[in-house]
Amino acid sequence: MALNLSTETLARVSARRPWLVVAAWAAVFAVSIALIATLLSDGLTNEMGFTNNPDSQRASTLLEERLRGPEKVNEIVIVRSADRTVDDPAFKAFVEGLYADVSALGPDVIDQGASYYLTGDQSLVSPDKRTTILPFVMAGSEDEADKNIDEVRAVVRKADGADGFDVLITGGASIHKDFQEVAESDLTTGEAVGIPIALVVLVIVFGAVTAALVPVILGVFSIVVAVGLTALLGQGFQFSFFVTNVITMMGLAVGIDYSLFVVSRYREERARGREKLDAISTAGATASRAVFFSGMTVVFALLGMLIVPTTIFRSLAAGAIIVVIVSVLVSLTLLPALLGILGDKVNALRLPFTGRRGAEAQDRPGGFWDRVTRTVMRYPVVSLVATAALLIALAIPYVDLNTGAAGVSTLPDDRHSKEGFLLLEKDFSFGLVAPAEVAIDGDVNGSEVRQAIERLEAALSQDPSFGKATVQANDAGDLALFSVPVSGDPSGEEAEAAVGRLRAEYIPAAFRGLAADVFVGGATAEQMDYLHVTDSYTPIVLAFVLGLSFVLLTVVFRSLVVPLKAIVMNLLSVGAAYGLLVLVFQKGVGNELLGFQKVDIIEAWVPLWTFSILFGLSMDYHVFLLSRIRERFLETRDNSESVAFGLRTTAGIITGAALIMAGVFGGIAAGQLVMFQQMGFGLAVAVLLDATIVRSVLVPAAMQLLGARNWYLPSVLRWLPEMRMERREGTAASSEAS
Repeated sequence: MALNLSTETLARVSARRPWLVVAAWAAVFAVSIALIATLLSDGLTNEMGFTNNPDSQRASTLLEERLRGPEKVNEIVIVRSADRTVDDPAFKAFVEGLYADVSALGPDVIDQGASYYLTGDQSLVSPDKRTTILPFVMAGSEDEADKNIDEVRAVVRKADGADGFDVLITGGASIHKDFQEVAESDLTTGEAVGIPIALVVLVIVFGAVTAALVPVILGVFSIVVAVGLTALLGQGFQFSFFVTNVITMMGLAVGIDYSLFVVSRYREERARGREKLDAISTAGATASRAVFFSGMTVVFALLGMLIVPTTIFRSLAAGAIIVVIVSVLVSLTLLPALLGILGDKVNALRLPFTGRRGAEAQDRPGGFWDRVTRTVMRYPVVSLVATAALLIALAIPYVDLNTGAAGVSTLPDDRHSKEGFLLLEKDFSFGLVAPAEVAIDGDVNGSEVRQAIERLEAALSQDPSFGKATVQANDAGDLALFSVPVSGDPSGEEAEAAVGRLRAEYIPAAFRGLAADVFVGGATAEQMDYLHVTDSYTPIVLAFVLGLSFVLLTVVFRSLVVPLKAIVMNLLSVGAAYGLLVLVFQKGVGNELLGFQKVDIIEAWVPLWTFSILFGLSMDYHVFLLSRIRERFLETRDNSESVAFGLRTTAGIITGAALIMAGVFGGIAAGQLVMFQQMGFGLAVAVLLDATIVRSVLVPAAMQLLGARNWYLPSVLRWLPEMRMERREGTAASSEAS
């Protein structure tokens, strides 16, 4: 049974009524701009949640419902002097004035606060008495605190440096704000690096400025529409504020590449002498269809991350899926319409000595890529073994992979929240901002539970990782909050180890045999649960993505061998990328040369994200390449010639597409946040390895060794629908005869 998808018809209809299609998309673009301006900020959040209800979330839910309402955000204002102590009247006057200014922001911003001069609490003063801290509790929810923190920071900035005092602020909201501001700066950096690189590569590939501008414009167009849709959907399901970085990265990568494939095929068909509308239709029947299946493969790969029961994974995956779908739709409709309007003007502003190799030259043997392919196929065993050995060697450092989460210590040094954090860590306890919160569900006024709380408090007092605990019970006497500061970065190993002991040792020992449920919450506990969920669901996501991709490729290429080879080759690329991530970031090999931070951990979400993104994007090249090989094979039944033809006609485009993606990802890696450095670097090197070593050596070597067996499909599967990506006889095949 043959199933002819309608990408050819869609391209022809769009080209016949180009102004109608352009007007429709222009309206969508205008609406997207309006949605971004009015709704985007409300659709983004700094909060992370779970859908599988781990201990940290159960603690948070109990405390919110039966004790205090939504969790408050703690902020600490730090005042220090180089030559005065807290006993100096001038020091006291300055602190009291600053405390009054912050408190004057009102109950909608500040819920409560404290200072040494109000309470006499010596824990609010450093050992040398030259520094004091003013703890404040922000009003409202976490998102409301994030919106209001700018008012507090404005007061702090005004006071900083006045009368010789240094004033800093750190805490949940100010740290979130700094991460958000740096992420926005990194986004600008990524665009400033990625777009020019993409434009230069496109000019070289096409040899014409106009042809190069079309993919870039459509890539940016797809990003705007996708962000607009995200703003709209965010009213019902909030997205992580990092989603705009992900959409921009993916939109530039796939949006430009998909347009590159289609425009290249259109120009190729025009060079063969086809009329404009026929050339657009043929591009729609081949390149557009490959784009459709490539896009679906990327979407299927991203669907795997929706399985992970955390809102951050799901929101980032959803954002990436949205921009991929928009990019595919733009390539299938708006691009043919623009080609219908431009016609041969797409070749305007030609550059000398570039993009001159015509379709006839591509059809004939010869050229760099043809020689490379035929050399590889002449020695397929050596080529296959050597290349696989290289990729496996690059993957070896992966055995030392240590996942975790980047905390405030990975922020740039010029951020006040980091400077304040380091000062708190040195002279106070950062746990004042992010304490461990133990929710005790039981008869908390009963003697047994009170004694258990006392045992827990006594045990923690002997552990230097914990500060002085406080206990608060609800009016009903059936729930208590045991809050205890934890030293170190809440996302760091020291804090995680301490909370691990709290969960595994201290609480079981103190509450053994009692009829009370005890759950540990707080920032560090949430981070630990997040890491556990990520590690637990990674193999499930891998199996889901690999299985779904295998089924899709089996149907598309009507072969069991092609999808198996594709999966193995992609796993080699991913493994090499993982190994290089560990080598550069954990082991510090070449990190300074590349401008990256050396850290002890790889962000827990980066390996899973890299796998999903790379697996989907590398399938772009695989589908694009194999569709040309299969197209030729069905015409000639000559495996070797078909492989050589497919490589020489697509290698330049695939290499250009890979360079564009590497430029986009490299732009992301050029930012300051280590999480984006890791993501961008991992994806950039993996794409380059995949588009060069894998596609230029592994694919032709394997296909030469297997011969006609590449297209083996058992008779029991012949019922599968045939989703053709080759040109239909009578429209294009006749022109392909060599």
